Amino acid sequence: MIYFSGLLLIPLIFVFIDEKSKSTVSAFIIPAIISFGVGLFFNQTFRSPKINLTSSMILCAITWIAISIIGAIPFVLGINSTFIDGFFEAMSGFTTTGITVYSGLDSMPQSILFWRSLTQWLGGLGVLSLFLLVLFKSGGSHHLFGAESHKISSSRLTPGLFNTVKSLWIVYGILTIAAAVFYFLEGMTIFDATNHALTSLSTGGFSPHDASIDWYRQTGDHNYRLIEYTVTFFMMLGGINFLVHYRIMRGDFRAIWDTEEIRFWWKTILVFTLLIMANHFYNYKGIQFFRGNTSLTIFENIEEAFRYTIFQVISLFTTTGFGTKDIGDPFFPALAKQLFLVMMLIGGCVGSTAGGVKFARIVILNKLIHRETYKLRVSSKASSEIILDGEILSEDEIYRAAGLFFFWVVLLLVGGGITAVFSNLDGWQAFSGMFSALGNIGPSYISVAEMIEISPVVKLTYIFGMLAGRLEILPVLLLFSKKAWF
Repeated sequence: MIYFSGLLLIPLIFVFIDEKSKSTVSAFIIPAIISFGVGLFFNQTFRSPKINLTSSMILCAITWIAISIIGAIPFVLGINSTFIDGFFEAMSGFTTTGITVYSGLDSMPQSILFWRSLTQWLGGLGVLSLFLLVLFKSGGSHHLFGAESHKISSSRLTPGLFNTVKSLWIVYGILTIAAAVFYFLEGMTIFDATNHALTSLSTGGFSPHDASIDWYRQTGDHNYRLIEYTVTFFMMLGGINFLVHYRIMRGDFRAIWDTEEIRFWWKTILVFTLLIMANHFYNYKGIQFFRGNTSLTIFENIEEAFRYTIFQVISLFTTTGFGTKDIGDPFFPALAKQLFLVMMLIGGCVGSTAGGVKFARIVILNKLIHRETYKLRVSSKASSEIILDGEILSEDEIYRAAGLFFFWVVLLLVGGGITAVFSNLDGWQAFSGMFSALGNIGPSYISVAEMIEISPVVKLTYIFGMLAGRLEILPVLLLFSKKAWF
């Protein structure tokens, strides 16, 4: 909390740049003082005990709730938001979900817009993993790191937890800077380039514009096509395991293809892109389909369809939530809209900044189904190990993947039901909203205007879903276990 208070002061740099931001000084100083005071009180009052796996998961969940509560205060004081909306926006930011309950972004103070983007960048690799760089201690640190990051075993980048965390953030920082440079060279302002760099690599999807990335097309920017392709590229990088980026930076280009998860990632993106484009051409009975614009050449039509489709596919698989079109837009046929929900569910790769069930778990569950059908064909006593990338997975690992998927489905049903009861939305919209929250992805079939007006009960449900999705359910479930606390 003490170090978090320092992060809250960063947006104050815009007080000297943006006239509207001058009125937001207290909106950041007050929560910074609160965070520092709370942290100092706990630091002086309690001794640091040894942290085991259970306590680290509880601490992880409490920390994310606490920083989201304090992170909501700038919205409450800076733009006169209600606390529920501010809490929703902060949780959406830190969990890199990207659902927003705010409109009129283009006229907001830059300090507030930057804070929204910064929350997503901090949450991309995990707030606790960042603080471990400063507060690293040998006792229990590995438990904290494991509680916040993915729950599937994978190799560390370098020997030692501290070196692993440091390497992750170095790679993350380099790619973020690269994104900002590319965006700036393509015509974005420094402010827009910085914000979109923070939110594209973190696969968060917050934009300083209501129209998101489509703002550049709408305003006549001649580089809007290039910008969309570049954003697609950096969203894709955010959705890939950062171990892959680390290996590539060290010259090991086999990392692009040498694991089952990454191969499944590339194949799925290709298949979904081709399916959506083919279905679109079929629905529109010909090449000249885009908005009925017959002035476009065949090549321009194909390029337009490919650009919109690959942008949306990558955005949904990486659970980013940037948009050049709303996913309910008539541009996308019925099959595409069904596939969008599947993409929300799957998410990105393990060890990425993306949410969702993760590609590796889908691979494991697929192997589990094959194993069980094999036993039915041969013998129930037949021994058949599940192997992932040449290593035998433990039964605990397999059960954990199946259990988490089960809890995912349960939370989707419960959240969708609550949304349907406490709103006037239809079933399709209700369940897509919980898909969006639990998958940590912004788009759903609920418009921003509807989300703003939705019941506080539904907003609190989505806040719970966003946290559960980001921490992969287990740490949040432990909060409700009496035995875990005592």
